[in-house]
Amino acid sequence: MAEAEDVKFKVTIDGIPVEVAPGTTILNAARQIGGDIVPPAMCYYSKLEGSGGKCRTCLVKVSKGSEKDPRPMPKLVASCRTTVMDGMEVQNITSPEVVEARKGVVEILLINHPLDCPICDQAGECKLQDLGYEHGSADTRYEFDRRTFEQIDLGDKIQLHMNRCILCYRCVYVANQLTDQRVHGILGRGDHSEISTYIENIIDNDFSGNVIDVCPVGALTDKTFRFKNRVWFTKPVDAHRDCPTCSGKVTLWYKGEEVIRVTARKDEFGEVEEFICNTCRFDQKKTSDWILDEPTEIDPQSVISANHYELFNPPKVVKENPILQQQNREQLARTEKLK
Repeated sequence: MAEAEDVKFKVTIDGIPVEVAPGTTILNAARQIGGDIVPPAMCYYSKLEGSGGKCRTCLVKVSKGSEKDPRPMPKLVASCRTTVMDGMEVQNITSPEVVEARKGVVEILLINHPLDCPICDQAGECKLQDLGYEHGSADTRYEFDRRTFEQIDLGDKIQLHMNRCILCYRCVYVANQLTDQRVHGILGRGDHSEISTYIENIIDNDFSGNVIDVCPVGALTDKTFRFKNRVWFTKPVDAHRDCPTCSGKVTLWYKGEEVIRVTARKDEFGEVEEFICNTCRFDQKKTSDWILDEPTEIDPQSVISANHYELFNPPKVVKENPILQQQNREQLARTEKLK
């Protein structure tokens, strides 16, 4: 008799078979395959217990329930909350119904979300940007005014832009599971729901900065990095230090020789590998504070890869050309005379 841990369920997603352990969700089964068939996820976070089931962007179609009961499920299901069955067949990008439903979900998420990507610090790392590009519509059917909130400070290092929030609950789960006492959450109901505290500036614990990393949009931003640079002009490098509070494994974001931001390391799905403390995130911003490991691996399709390098000392982009430099100086002198 096979041991329980040896039992595997065979699941087919968009025609690609994979064997997974019982209890695995459709989303995580798709992640084992990888590539374009992985459903997008704005609220699910594998490191946070209880996350998922909020945003509905990961909807898929189960065309065959299992070998024992091959009937299809009557409605689209959230892949992050639906566990697999042996013989299950799932359609994601191969189903026009799923593609159309995902387009509608994105439209709902963008109803109140301001299109301020040109000034948002999350631009270039924003999952909602990716969703809007892949599944969004060119126009909207919404005719009413968008809801607006005043920007508030959650402590001296974090600013909340509630206008951008999509209520994914990730920051609430982080506070529940990483700290002794949660002091923020969802206030109000319906379209008046918001992430907030009853008393501003009250979020103060050594792991509060992790709400920035888990936020999939630009609702929670690092005040020490705000408006300093666009993320695709920076160069990320993995580094570590001997930290008594956390693992000390981080990503340093360089602009020239200056460290302008520190974040936790993230995997291919944008989820942090290990949560880090506020000391590493906000207070250690010198190269001498860290031991550099290697340049961070960047997805070639990401805009960050445009300015990325594989070596710590990359060659100069433009070689020095004395003749060209002299011609430039002469051209500049002629231009100055015409002013």
